[in-house]
Amino acid sequence: MNLTLILTVAPPLLIVAYIIKADKFPEPTGLCISTFLLGCLLCIPAASLNSYFIPDLSYAYLAGFTEETLKFAAIYFYIRKKTDFDEPMDAIVYGTLISLGFATLENFQYVYSAGNPDFIATLRAFTAIPLHACCGVIMGYYFGLYMFKDKNRLNLFKSLFLAIAFHASYNYFATRNVLLMFFVLIVLIMFAKKLHKLLKAEQLSKQS
Repeated sequence: MNLTLILTVAPPLLIVAYIIKADKFPEPTGLCISTFLLGCLLCIPAASLNSYFIPDLSYAYLAGFTEETLKFAAIYFYIRKKTDFDEPMDAIVYGTLISLGFATLENFQYVYSAGNPDFIATLRAFTAIPLHACCGVIMGYYFGLYMFKDKNRLNLFKSLFLAIAFHASYNYFATRNVLLMFFVLIVLIMFAKKLHKLLKAEQLSKQS
């Protein structure tokens, strides 16, 4: 296995492993794998939609809308109906799996079309991969609130809107102001970490 391949697949898979391990009530392996692969497959319609709606890089922020909407649709129409989807943390697990499946295949597209693939893979390991993962956490958190807490449609709206807002902001500044791009990314990571920590604490309270 060469270095480029390792740099391409290792970052998303490491985050996947962390999210799965952090879940105190583990999900079925088969469903985790199929969810991750579904995320990979979403790259195909996303690429078609992005090529149609985004004429050049100055409109790259629109990818946040198409990509996060596809991920949301996967959670709503596929994951929501599974019997093993039965508690709020599950929404974070599956939301992150879909997002990182998407990010993994997208990584191959960017890395292997680049002039310096190892550099691009390393750069994306600290930027685009955490972006997708954290958007998945946020989407999952609010989707979980909607499903298992109050059926409040505002949480369903937040699930999609916040993921789009962060993703679009990141893409917008990536082509205009790199410092602001990293600021958005840091805020996103801190926010996602806080939401994940809240549900971990809730799981621990159920165990005690």
